[in-house]
Amino acid sequence: MISREKNPEYLNSFLDYSITILNKSPNSVKEYNYDLTNFFRFIMIRFNMTNEEDPEKIDITKFTKDDLRKITLVDIHSYISHLAIDNRAKATTRARKISTLRIFFKYATVKEKLLDVNPAQNLETPKLEKRMPKYLSLEDSKKLLSVAENEDNRNYKRDYAITTLFLNCGMRLSELVGININDIDFSECKMTVIGKGNKERTVYLNKSCMIALNDYLSSRPPSNMIKHDSKNSEKALFLSEQKQRISNRTVQNIISKELKQAGLDTKNLSVHKLRHTAATLMYQYGNVDIRALQELLGHQSISTTEIYTHVNNEQVRNAVESNPLADPKDL
Repeated sequence: MISREKNPEYLNSFLDYSITILNKSPNSVKEYNYDLTNFFRFIMIRFNMTNEEDPEKIDITKFTKDDLRKITLVDIHSYISHLAIDNRAKATTRARKISTLRIFFKYATVKEKLLDVNPAQNLETPKLEKRMPKYLSLEDSKKLLSVAENEDNRNYKRDYAITTLFLNCGMRLSELVGININDIDFSECKMTVIGKGNKERTVYLNKSCMIALNDYLSSRPPSNMIKHDSKNSEKALFLSEQKQRISNRTVQNIISKELKQAGLDTKNLSVHKLRHTAATLMYQYGNVDIRALQELLGHQSISTTEIYTHVNNEQVRNAVESNPLADPKDL
């Protein structure tokens, strides 16, 4: 929960704009507030506006619109340098905070007309290293599903359905947790999920998903036995043992336990890697068009989807071996 009384008015206006106009999720808005609060605290120290030794106690409500107009690109660069050197923030973290500053200062300049010049207009993003994303092979995916189906676990039908949806549909953790029973169209074998930015999209369900869901629903407590609460638990597809909507943390623990039992690398694998696995398997084995994959995953930009179209080492080796100059006997 954001403590708006600790913010200057223009910051709260920006947060409202992010929710109502930019349609950002509550988590994104919370991150905006966190990033900008820390930025203003740094600037107040830089401008000698406070004697407070503990940055957490600096009152940013005293940072006025006039103070905001004094910020230059040099000040922003100093803040980014502070993040890199003093906080040892990774390039990805710095890139996210830079994105927040760009959005805020564009809003302050163009929408609110608080500034004549946007100090972040020429702010560059640090170069990010492209790494080969982690994912499960087809064999490891089958192994994980086998572990999830272990009947020694009293919640195995639920856990198997969860793992099946992740590996077949490539949905995000928040999307899975947010599914309600009435979001599923059983006759058309599809469901509606709420993705980033509260955007709805349709996820189609294959035979494995339908069987797993129907099997789980046969053991799920009926809605009239579930307590009504702020999470709309009575409507939720997946429930915890307390008969409440299952939490992100519980799902993460389920997948982590399954990965461990399957003898897989729990350090480098996670729920999000199952999303990546689904995309990779569909691309490699299903000959899926990248535009269809973009729609399925709910990516706004095709460039985001392109990281899911990496090729494995065996494909690279086969490509080299297929070169007509590969065999010296043929020369």
